[in-house]
Amino acid sequence: MLKSIYEEIKKYDNIVIARHIGVDPDALGSQFALKTAILYNFPNKKVYAVGSKSARYNYFPKLDKYERIDNSDTLLIVVDTPDKKRVDISNFDTFPNVCKIDHHPFIDKFGSLEYIDINSSSASELVLRFFKENNIDFLKDTAEYLYYGIVSDTNRFLFNTTSETFRIVSDLVFRYHIDIEKLYKNLYARPFSEVRFQGYISENMKLTENGFAYIIISNDVLLKYGVDSSSAGNMVNNYNNIDEVLAWATISEDVKNNQYKFNIRSRGPIINNVAERYNGGGHAMASGARVNTMDEVELLINDLDNVCRIYREEE
Repeated sequence: MLKSIYEEIKKYDNIVIARHIGVDPDALGSQFALKTAILYNFPNKKVYAVGSKSARYNYFPKLDKYERIDNSDTLLIVVDTPDKKRVDISNFDTFPNVCKIDHHPFIDKFGSLEYIDINSSSASELVLRFFKENNIDFLKDTAEYLYYGIVSDTNRFLFNTTSETFRIVSDLVFRYHIDIEKLYKNLYARPFSEVRFQGYISENMKLTENGFAYIIISNDVLLKYGVDSSSAGNMVNNYNNIDEVLAWATISEDVKNNQYKFNIRSRGPIINNVAERYNGGGHAMASGARVNTMDEVELLINDLDNVCRIYREEE
């Protein structure tokens, strides 16, 4: 399949690369790694990396604007996204030629060629596999984008990490002389306002008797601490390994989009099936969802709490 996707890339002079809404370093890393590698090997092609921007990830290049209406001569490549509704592109239906590279459990088929491996650490690892299988050369900037994606999605190799992950990352660091400290500084440096905000989350997080922890963060609180609705999601991994907690979520109000954003993690209960029922999805132990009303917020909290209850009863 990876060779077939490469053959498709060769056919098109116009290529658009998209990823999921609610961007993260793996989505951006796989996206920009593909763009830069394609341009390095095919300098006459036009390649666009599209989607909503995020000031938090300003160590990646700027995203491209793409507004063509007729895309019959264009290839759309979607990375790190299992379902059509979460692709961060406004005119998805105008692209008749679509390929997918993803590591999430399958939800929708929306591409003629789809490469999915749920055992991979990240979309960035899959893109690196794509390069290796097709003998595609790339430069140091591409290698750094891949490193950002793999390190971020594994939370510094704590999750979804295999011996193959360590092997390919070690080779990447050695071959391209990657400055790990510099990249880690970009990934994990944060303003003092977020440190204070994390203290607020820790102080106010609720815990149910079934082991589900959560916090609902209003826009007023976000304004008070000078953070945005994505900040809580960026901190969700900080609450792993708490004895009493089986699963947990940060729920932040997104006034701009009139939504509540769930970032959900688990140490046992399967959560992605629940998230899929609420305009979301992801991995069995790491998922997200978006709902529009407080009633839906309460329903999703109850469903996640119930998953924890069932998990405890079956232990």
